[in-house]
Amino acid sequence: MSDKLILSPNLDTADGFFDALARAHDGLEKSSSDALNARLIFLLANHIGDNEVLDQALKAAQNSGHQR
Repeated sequence: MSDKLILSPNLDTADGFFDALARAHDGLEKSSSDALNARLIFLLANHIGDNEVLDQALKAAQNSGHQR
């Protein structure tokens, strides 16, 4: 497939998704919150289904995080 990762805004309602994501984590312990994030990542990665795009996403996430 070899599509490129979309880095420009691409959600119809980004604020709505962010709110739903935050609500999904309400009341969770850190370990449960981390597990929810991991499950969501794997579901979305499976949906994308393109290793090249997923590799681009991993690199973009690494480059946008705090350097240690």
